[in-house]
Amino acid sequence: MAGSSSQNGYPTLDGTEESTLISTRGLEAFGRKVTSTAGHLMGPLTDSATSSHYQNAMSDLHKQLRRPNLQRSVFSFAKTSPTDMMRSKLSTSEIQYRALAYLPDELLANIPDNENSYSLFQGFQATLPETSPDNKTHRRRVSRGRKFIEDEKQEEGVPSSLSKLKKEQKSLIHQLEMMSIRKNMASSEIHEIDNKIANLNHMRKIVLDRLAGLEQEEAILEHDIIDIENRLEDAQEEQDSAEALAQTLKAAEEFEKENEQDEPPSFMSESIYEKLPSANSTPTRPKRHKTIRRKSMPILHEHFEPGSAIREIQAHNDTITALDFDVPFGTMVTSALDDTVRVWDMNVGRCIGFLEGHTASVRTLQVEDNLVATGSMDATIRLWDLSKARYEPQDNRINKDEDEDEDPLAFGNAEDEQLPPPPGSMADCPLFTLEAHVDEITALYMKGDTLISGSSDKTLRQWDLEKGRCVQTLDVMWAAAQAAVTMGSSETGWRQTGRLPDASADFIGAVQVFDAALACGTADGMVRLWDLRSGQVHRSLVGHTGPVTCLQFDDVHLVTGSLDRSIRIWDLRTGVIHDAFAYDAPITSMMFDSRRIVSAAGEDVAKVYDKMDGRHWDCGAGATDVDRKTTPSIVEKVRIKDGYLTEGRRDGIVGIWST
Repeated sequence: MAGSSSQNGYPTLDGTEESTLISTRGLEAFGRKVTSTAGHLMGPLTDSATSSHYQNAMSDLHKQLRRPNLQRSVFSFAKTSPTDMMRSKLSTSEIQYRALAYLPDELLANIPDNENSYSLFQGFQATLPETSPDNKTHRRRVSRGRKFIEDEKQEEGVPSSLSKLKKEQKSLIHQLEMMSIRKNMASSEIHEIDNKIANLNHMRKIVLDRLAGLEQEEAILEHDIIDIENRLEDAQEEQDSAEALAQTLKAAEEFEKENEQDEPPSFMSESIYEKLPSANSTPTRPKRHKTIRRKSMPILHEHFEPGSAIREIQAHNDTITALDFDVPFGTMVTSALDDTVRVWDMNVGRCIGFLEGHTASVRTLQVEDNLVATGSMDATIRLWDLSKARYEPQDNRINKDEDEDEDPLAFGNAEDEQLPPPPGSMADCPLFTLEAHVDEITALYMKGDTLISGSSDKTLRQWDLEKGRCVQTLDVMWAAAQAAVTMGSSETGWRQTGRLPDASADFIGAVQVFDAALACGTADGMVRLWDLRSGQVHRSLVGHTGPVTCLQFDDVHLVTGSLDRSIRIWDLRTGVIHDAFAYDAPITSMMFDSRRIVSAAGEDVAKVYDKMDGRHWDCGAGATDVDRKTTPSIVEKVRIKDGYLTEGRRDGIVGIWST
């Protein structure tokens, strides 16, 4: 039966449908069947007119079916699935809209209850602006017939004034209802915004944690790079020394062979062994300092709120005398009256070692990249290279057991006990010692291969760090007298301040150098600008009435702080005061960055002055911990770089803040 159907041109069920439809014979057979069927149904064959009419129609249909385009259309229609047939009826935009507007049955079944007491139409009506006859500029004319209809609607026996009042009451009640709906809508929007803000804050916290992890990994990578570079440098030096020693031995052997026949053996032996270097007399290259700059800068603190506490470290057991750091979340060096100098990894708040060598307390220090300069009460200056420190920034915990106790310091828990630093971690850090002053070092500044130091012996000394020796000595008293004679003014010489002399004030409170320009603040309240090429004072800034304790300058301005409780901003181009402000206590420390001037003014907070908007605000434990039972200690020293603030207190605590 299937075979006979196939011979007659009908499609089969055994997979030959495609070949039947695509062949011309199948289409011809289909056309003949349609023609004969239509002829029998629509008219008798005996009627010649009807028969010719339908034969002509079927012949036209047969011609159409023989066209290739129609055959391809029939074939594609036979191959089209129901899904494609449905898509062909819809446009692309309609398909996209239906895909976006589709909601699964699970979501439709869990529709939350609507807490609003008003309908969607009421909400839409409440969003429309109120229109009153008084606010209309163009009012339509009301016809006389409409007026009559409105008059008839009024209640019988009710005066017109009472009707107007009722109408006005109804209008006001409607406005009150609309106002309530608007309030609910505004409240709903506020709740929705609060939820969005909470979600965004949660997402921000996640991204901040991710950024902190990236910066920790970055610090570890940079530490490994520095370690490898140091090892490469040491290996290269050993190789060069071995080659130099081999050349020396070779030259000695050649000299011995040449003089064997001319000199007696005893003399030859003595001369040769005098020329051969011994193990103890082999010259070693002096340690040269090498500046290593970080390849990347941390940016995590820039995303904190101003005044946010980052970390608090119990660094010492006595008053902090000096502190400095290289970069945010980098390395910090602190000194105190407990006669210790400690190096800290600020990323985890851990002490990584002690800088040992001074015989008294360190009064001043500076960190410049990997180099540290410390000035002590023992009248010496020591230079250190922190890149030689043997310290791992963070333990590699990948291969450690899960049952092992975690290191609490790696996560910055200030309440946990501090672990002692690794012994001998700073053994290779000392470079050399500068000895020339005869009294304690009170100020120093290092820039490149030049270091300027100020001492209580009333002298300034310029040091060449490449050679490790003093190249110039400046007598402050003599220079002040010479400036008074040269400039013909008594104000440029040494002058007594208006206040009683303070025994605790340093004779030289602060120095800074750039190229050949040197700024020095002294106990007479004056700031002297020196030319290191001539060794003379070429300008004196008069204004402070107390000893100058701190100063810093940039390309345009010089900022000074004094025990007279004031901070003055000078214009270096004209030498006049550009701005000034004062606090309630003497200024003991000050530093500024591109936006803020931070100072320590005898309070439990660091004073911050925003140069952009002229705003003064407090940053520190005294400003944030209002409910603390114990009062925070007085801030003595401050340092700020790129909005990252560190402050040292009298109780030995160091606070780290974001400004």
